[in-house]
Amino acid sequence: MSKLRITWTKSAIGYAERQKATIRALGLKRIRHSVEHDDTPTIRGMAHKVRHLVTVEEVE
Repeated sequence: MSKLRITWTKSAIGYAERQKATIRALGLKRIRHSVEHDDTPTIRGMAHKVRHLVTVEEVE
């Protein structure tokens, strides 16, 4: 199964509390912090909701 590397790239200040909660739910702690998750529809959906705050890349 492939993985996704999600990196927090932009501050969540000024954005909705739900978007901040999504960032935390993805396991991101601070700007430029990266996490790897399995490539599932749930994780893809969460990354899509905060796509303006993170970068997503596929990892083998």
